[in-house]
Amino acid sequence: MNTWFKKSFVLSAGLALILSGCGAKSDHTATNTPQTEPNQAQTTDSGKKLKVVTTFYPMYEFTKQVAGDHADVTALIPAGAEPHDWEPSAKDMAQVKDADVFVYNGIVEGWAEQALSSASSDKRVVVEASKGLNLMEGTAEEGHSHDHVLDPHVWLDPVLAQKEVESIKAGLISADSANKADYEKNADAYIAKLKELDIEFKTGLKDVKRKDFITQHTAFGYLAKQYGLTQVAISGLSPEQEPTPDKLAGIIKFAKENNVKTIFFETLVDPKVAETVATEIGAKTDVLNPLEGLTDEDKQKNLDYLGVMKNNLEALKKALNE
Repeated sequence: MNTWFKKSFVLSAGLALILSGCGAKSDHTATNTPQTEPNQAQTTDSGKKLKVVTTFYPMYEFTKQVAGDHADVTALIPAGAEPHDWEPSAKDMAQVKDADVFVYNGIVEGWAEQALSSASSDKRVVVEASKGLNLMEGTAEEGHSHDHVLDPHVWLDPVLAQKEVESIKAGLISADSANKADYEKNADAYIAKLKELDIEFKTGLKDVKRKDFITQHTAFGYLAKQYGLTQVAISGLSPEQEPTPDKLAGIIKFAKENNVKTIFFETLVDPKVAETVATEIGAKTDVLNPLEGLTDEDKQKNLDYLGVMKNNLEALKKALNE
């Protein structure tokens, strides 16, 4: 199995000191249908902001949009880091322990469950944003073996992203019921923007000439399914997985037979595999961003989730109409 899917890691002696004295009480957990009773919801002191820790960029962006001015929201995984194989340091674990709310997508953060167990807290609300969604099965390839795993990339589907925002809203309300009205207002406003994005994708991809596109990383299955497209991926769910020679030959054959003119790669991973395929078939490369983290260039352009997704739409429209 790739380290992305392993949930065990060794805590350092320093980390053990940080976490010593932790109780065994379970966190409150918010899902798409939260079960928290009204008298269990916490209320922050007047003027005190929630301390919210998220894992990687989409969770940070969605949470920040819902929280507004009522929380200090941080992301554990730094900008420009590829999240699939990232693991927390002792400092990161201390943040997890001290958080009022911890937000993660699920699956992609293979370390999260053990981190939450090790850094236990009886006050913390945990939001697994993808919990309760109908997840697709993918295949993680390693050599010639195949491990069947669930595809975590739900945030790339604007419709499923709305459901993740709803889960995050429920978690914030559970932790801070005093500001429920603001969380609901903020969530509704952002969901309205996601609904507009969904309409743009439906309209923009409705009459494209072709329905299949080749990507370096199997990240766009949910998006493809939502808009009637077919993703043909070179590597597996983790972008660092190398395709087998047979798989690569099959992709090249498919591209030639279907006159594919664009091979998509992503911003945080070496594009050499995509470039190899493109060179072999005489095609060009272009970016299809899985939004696992913003690059410095993205930040300089003031891009956010909505902006990157609109760029993805334009790239798809161009490639599918060639």
